[in-house]
Order: sequence, then C-alpha cells, then structure tokens
Amino acid sequence: MNISLAGMNDLPDIKAMYARVIADMARRGLDIWDEVYPISVLEQDIQQKRLYVLRQNGIMAAAFALCDKSAGEARVQWANQQAKAVYLDRLGVDATMAGTGWGSQALSCAQRIARQMDAEYLRLFVVDANLPAIHFYQKNGYQRANGVYDEIIDDALTLREYGFEKALKPDG
Repeated sequence: MNISLAGMNDLPDIKAMYARVIADMARRGLDIWDEVYPISVLEQDIQQKRLYVLRQNGIMAAAFALCDKSAGEARVQWANQQAKAVYLDRLGVDATMAGTGWGSQALSCAQRIARQMDAEYLRLFVVDANLPAIHFYQKNGYQRANGVYDEIIDDALTLREYGFEKALKPDG
C-alpha cells in the first residue's frame, strides 16, 4: 500500500474511482453523493493539499480529505470542544475493492496523518441514512457526539448528519 497527497495528474483516476463509489451507493439505495458532490470539490482538495490517495500496485483503491474545519463542527457536542481536531471528509473506497479492508486501512492512515498534524481527535460527519458508514466508523472505535447537524443543500434537500470522533493516542 502506498499513500500520498493527490496531485492534479491523479484527478482523472480519482474522479473515476468516486464515480464507481457513487454508482455503488445508488445501487444500494444510498442517494447521498451524486455527480456533483463530491466530484466538484476534488480539484480544490488537491490544490489545498488535503486530498490523500491510497494505491495498491499503482491502482487507486481509496481517497479521503483531511480538513481543519467542518461546517457542522459547532452543531454537535464533542467530548472535548477545545481540543485540536482534524475532520475526515469524502472517504471513498473503490467499489471494486469493497469488503477487502481498504476502508479500515484508509482510516488508519487518516488517523496517523491527523496525529502528525498534532490533532487530538479525528472527527467526521455521516448522513443518518448511511447505516453502512455509521457501522463502519463504530466498528473502528468512533463515538457518536451528541447533537445533529442539518446540512441544508437546497430548498428541497437537507441532510441530517451525525458527528463521530475518535481520540488520537500518540501510539495508536
């Protein structure tokens, strides 16, 4: 496994991977991501040096963004509101590699990088209807914060999101 910051030359492969993730989510009735999001923010993620990609033998397997802030961060009650945190966004594992442990490997890499950024917590938001993701994060030791973040997309769509966090220990 190889992890690196994404570069602009990676963008076509990243977009193709996310397109497969979106198609798989739609097949499973999880209409959370679409052709607009997260595809529309990937270039900005690359420019801001916050998008990481994982490859196996040169093949892109997963990607995620690590952000200093989140729009919903003040909407839930974290275990330690004052602690330095990094926010995991847009974690995607290629649909062809689902169930092979790549999600957990990506999460471990995100935690390691967040620790290197001196974060005490890795935090994230999950749409309430995305039960597979909720179970995945709980299985990996994430705790749900109190409260809910209602992300208003437009007049017809509001996503109800739960905050999850994990304390980052220097050794784990």
